[in-house]
Amino acid sequence: MRRSVRSFTVAAAFACGVSSLGAQPAAPLPERAVRRDIPITNAIRRAFEGGTRDSTGRPGRNYWQLRADYDIRVRIDTATSQLRGMERVVVHNHSPDSLSLIGLRLDPNHFIGTVPRAAPWVPAENTEGMVITRLTVNGQAASLTPPAGGPAAQAAAPAQPWLAGAQSTVARVRLPRAVPPRSSVTLDIEWHHKLPGGPGAGHRMTQRWADSLYQPTQWYPRVAMYDDLRGWDAELYLGPSEFFNPFGRFEVRIEAPAGWLVSGTGVLQNSEQVLTPTARERLARVTQSDAITTIVGADELGAGRSTQRGDGSGWLTWHFVADTVNDFAWATARSFTWHATRATIPGKGAVPIHMFYLPGRASLFARAGEITRHALEYYSKLWFPYPFPQLTLQDGPSAGMEYPMVINSNQGAADHEAAHMWWPMTVGTNETWYGWMDEGFNQYMNILSAADAAGRAPVLDGLGQSYGRTAGNEAEPPMMWNANYAGPQFYGFTTYQKTPLMLSMLGGVVGDSAVQRAHREWAEAWRFKHPSPWDWMFFMNKALGRDLGWFWNGWLFSTSSVDGRIARVTTAGARTSVVVRQDGDMPSPVLLEVKFAATGPAIRPMRNAVMTDSVTALVTYPVDVWFRGARSFTADLAFGGRAIERITFDPQCRFPDRNPADNAWVRGSGTAGSQPAPCAGGGGRR
Repeated sequence: MRRSVRSFTVAAAFACGVSSLGAQPAAPLPERAVRRDIPITNAIRRAFEGGTRDSTGRPGRNYWQLRADYDIRVRIDTATSQLRGMERVVVHNHSPDSLSLIGLRLDPNHFIGTVPRAAPWVPAENTEGMVITRLTVNGQAASLTPPAGGPAAQAAAPAQPWLAGAQSTVARVRLPRAVPPRSSVTLDIEWHHKLPGGPGAGHRMTQRWADSLYQPTQWYPRVAMYDDLRGWDAELYLGPSEFFNPFGRFEVRIEAPAGWLVSGTGVLQNSEQVLTPTARERLARVTQSDAITTIVGADELGAGRSTQRGDGSGWLTWHFVADTVNDFAWATARSFTWHATRATIPGKGAVPIHMFYLPGRASLFARAGEITRHALEYYSKLWFPYPFPQLTLQDGPSAGMEYPMVINSNQGAADHEAAHMWWPMTVGTNETWYGWMDEGFNQYMNILSAADAAGRAPVLDGLGQSYGRTAGNEAEPPMMWNANYAGPQFYGFTTYQKTPLMLSMLGGVVGDSAVQRAHREWAEAWRFKHPSPWDWMFFMNKALGRDLGWFWNGWLFSTSSVDGRIARVTTAGARTSVVVRQDGDMPSPVLLEVKFAATGPAIRPMRNAVMTDSVTALVTYPVDVWFRGARSFTADLAFGGRAIERITFDPQCRFPDRNPADNAWVRGSGTAGSQPAPCAGGGGRR
């Protein structure tokens, strides 16, 4: 027993830095370790080595991306609610790699009852999924099933293309000959699937109302993303997380019954064949004013009134073309009305805004044109001009979803969905892995847009601080975790809500206008390309002139918080010492708002202080004061003899904090926390 105690004592001595041989105590260990670099994964390291990306955050000298050009013909069978289509897709291999397979995304297989799904997304009904009936590769017929016998037999299979994963949301077309760099391959695919109807839970889970309105989403076999980071995108479509697609050109012909209006991505090419002369004449006036123009009214429904009568077969073919887009969406209904207005885009001019909705739902679209116009015009000034020739709002069961030039939305989500035209529709972020780069950026810019529409300054104060109430929840994944597996409790928070909190704190460090300027420059650099989070982090570092590795680590790679407080305030003569304590693992600058008495000796200037009014100073110490590992910092205030009435840490409430009540010290109270610290308001530092 004595031997055990002695051994423990020696071990404890070494752990404390004191040897049993009389050595001097080692320097004390830091109270916390502040990681200041940006973690580099294998994927981004390979991209750096290949020159496709680099630490400037801009596309590298060897940046490349695949392109997929589609020619699609599809028919809606209203008797069975089936889509039947054929498509030709040309995949242009701009990569340095020879491609031995082509990835396909078959999202309608989400409605097969045996595929993985994320809660709480509940499909309206189970279907047979995407049924591919014919596939050719450069004209050569492909087998629709893999060769029997496993991988060895498949490797020795005849020189015939074949399809693997036909009942998964991620399929592969194995090629008999690899597609060399700077060449292309052509796939011809025939397919059909049923559009699910009935009650469901989650966007895209219901795609029709009975047999009278159809809102297809992810409705055709899509070429998967292939990039310099991970090769072919292998992420399953589980429901909540969205998409990551290559850009390309779409030529789409949609066959629908005469009298059914069809809306969609792109520009209608054959208005004379499908629209009445009255509708065409009204459509020509849309961009002449901000007024709402009725193209097809509620009293003009049916073949020969809402559309042409057709060629005698009872069908019309609507022909749309869209260039440099990453998807195509459309809708059709027996009783759609069609209204339109315009947005005037800075440096570009007027573009039409179309609204297709059922007559009984007109109240949901009463302000849709006004809201969408403001969104397109405001975001064009905030980031860059709206790049597409039109925007369409489509009524239907999914009232909050976006595609290029299309938002499945009424006025309720019009601003949010219109904002998606910037990301991911132009800046092609990976929504599946990093949903915060489109939904989160979107939520932030929605705050700015709402304030602008109301004629007031945006208020970002308080947002960053509020994260302190969430940090530490064991169910919360870091933002850099794959959003496809973020879990039902925190998918919405991590993907949508946390980014504005992060950007609130960043604005508290560098200023909100600087954040927006740097983000604008990043967006310009990555238009119609595919940035990663590292490209954004490195770009923002450079554009802001700051090494923000500590910031990105805290917000993106961890779930930590600042948890700052004023621990002690002492005054000796004309000098006041303020001890600031940070109990969390995320550091922050030390921002102290000092309120002086209305009268007294003159307030002396301090080098790191700015007077915001005659009795208020904002004192700033850089985040560097924490980098040696301390959790406490003493700020010495030398303003002279004027009495200090109140000192507040983080006066704009931008830094995550579990207990903001201990951020303020008031003269006479003796301790911090005698009353809550108010936020500064008015949008914070600009």
